[in-house]
Amino acid sequence: MKLAGEVCETIDLCGVRKPLSEIERSLIKTYRKQLWSRFTKAIKDFKMVEEGDKIAVGISGGKDSMLMAKLFQELKKYSKVKFEIEFIAMDPGFNETNKNLIINNCEYLNIPINLFESGIFEVVEKLASDYPCYLCARMRRGALYLKAKELGCNKLAIGHHFDDVIETTLLNVLYAGNFKTMRPKLKSTNFEGLELIRPLYYVREDDIKRYTINSGITAMNCGCIVAAEKTSSKRKEIKNLIKNLKKSFKDVDKSIFMSAQNVNMDSIIGWEKDGTKHSYLDFY
Repeated sequence: MKLAGEVCETIDLCGVRKPLSEIERSLIKTYRKQLWSRFTKAIKDFKMVEEGDKIAVGISGGKDSMLMAKLFQELKKYSKVKFEIEFIAMDPGFNETNKNLIINNCEYLNIPINLFESGIFEVVEKLASDYPCYLCARMRRGALYLKAKELGCNKLAIGHHFDDVIETTLLNVLYAGNFKTMRPKLKSTNFEGLELIRPLYYVREDDIKRYTINSGITAMNCGCIVAAEKTSSKRKEIKNLIKNLKKSFKDVDKSIFMSAQNVNMDSIIGWEKDGTKHSYLDFY
């Protein structure tokens, strides 16, 4: 599930919506390399799905979470690992058009969602109408954790993909002055026994768009009634920066992605661990 703070985007209907059987088959056939293989590789590499798991799959109505839901359904069909799935969709205060869109899409795609209301948009509008995205993201994540816990789940899956990872990494380096990336999974600090996973970690956004458009699915944008058409301008800048860099170095996105896995601790000046800052001078 994509949270506020990510770029809002609408995927328009392209032609007639394809039959469900064809949409599902395309995940294993047409998009096997781009989607299915990268999805299963991330799950295997980072041990995201284990025997006996009960996973809450967060569905926002956007292209990423809708794809993730279908991939999980296919995984359950073929996996030797036994696990359960709960598809949860939160209504933070969508207008009727967006609410009906997510319901209709999930019905057509045979995704049995547990839709619950949170009223978060109303709260955010009162408390942080000028800069709503950060507060909205935290509140929405908390509401999803709470629902997952209520349903007896031990994991929450959200739809951040490869491009989200590298954009976040560069955003932190260039604008926050630190080196942080999105981890493929992490334990919740506020909800004991719950773990967040990002199964689309290796999946490219362009491939998600291609699948969505070719399937004839109309995906919802972020649905925010507080920020309306506002998007994260800084994230847009980073998207454009990466796009331009790729013109002269086609694998620059891969390099950014791999940088978080190849940190040389002998060549950095300072770092933070468990809330405590360290300097190389402490060990010099």
